[in-house]
Amino acid sequence: MAYRVVALVPMRHRSERIPGKNYRPLLGRPLYAYILETLLQVPEIDLVVVDTDSPVIWEGVTRDFPQVRLLERPAHLRDGHVSMNDVIAHDVAQVEAEVYLQTHSTNPLLRSATVRQALQRFQEVYPTYDSLFSVTRMQTRLWDAEGRPINHDPARLLRTQDLPPVYEENSCLYVFRRDVFLERKNRIGQRPYLFEIPPEEAVDIDEPLDWAIAECLLRRRLEGAW
Repeated sequence: MAYRVVALVPMRHRSERIPGKNYRPLLGRPLYAYILETLLQVPEIDLVVVDTDSPVIWEGVTRDFPQVRLLERPAHLRDGHVSMNDVIAHDVAQVEAEVYLQTHSTNPLLRSATVRQALQRFQEVYPTYDSLFSVTRMQTRLWDAEGRPINHDPARLLRTQDLPPVYEENSCLYVFRRDVFLERKNRIGQRPYLFEIPPEEAVDIDEPLDWAIAECLLRRRLEGAW
């Protein structure tokens, strides 16, 4: 069966910097629960797919999210150094769709409204842009490793809010067509659209500090602070 839009969520069992990160409890719930609930609230997504090698995640998703399809990750794709594009290639071969949206369990603050906007925006800009990924706007003075300014002139001390913005790929979401991925073997096409999302949604948990930040922000959201 071919779908219109499929969401792909890869989740490894092991994590080097935060052990058991993908299923570790965050405010009493496994981390992966937040992104799955977000995606299941997006009507444009026909199917949510979790790719995993984790028996813990497999059991939990089967119990709590029966509408999510599980794919077992092959042994040769389980190492932390394997390219995400190789993992996606496996998933695309298993589940056929016209458009894929790929995100991570490590983005618990991403809102369903933002995911919807990304999918709608991609539909609007295609085929001028052949893919989309989320970014965070940065207006700060950046330097390269040789001490050379990247986005500013040190001789002109502009206010940071007046600097030309640069954008960080924040790993929160990627949208791409099946045909483009099969041609390029890459979730980012030749003409990607940079989709800016709010900084408070763009927290990607990689280090223990990221976990603490996400926990604080999520608690404030649940309390209705923002």
